[in-house]
Amino acid sequence: MSSKINISVIDREGQIHQLTVPVDMNINLMEVFKIHELNVAGECGGIAMCATCQVYVESNHELPEPSDDELAMLDQAFFVKNNSRLGCQIPIHQEFEGLTVRLTPES
Repeated sequence: MSSKINISVIDREGQIHQLTVPVDMNINLMEVFKIHELNVAGECGGIAMCATCQVYVESNHELPEPSDDELAMLDQAFFVKNNSRLGCQIPIHQEFEGLTVRLTPES
């Protein structure tokens, strides 16, 4: 089993970023955005207290169910769709190989 996965991130200009991400560092998707200098604020530092790392999940991966805190933040966020998630609440795991997400518009 590889210690890295490949994910695709579509930025706000429509450019696709193919990223190779380690699965053995206990990081989440928002942290991946910051490591790769994608334009995501992540103002709360990853504790589901803002929605500045919201993404649209465009692949058919089964993600963990959103927590009540995540649902509460999404309820207050702009540009929410059925496939909206907070990047800080998506841990990087081996089974997310090929994950594709799109950054939401800035509010």
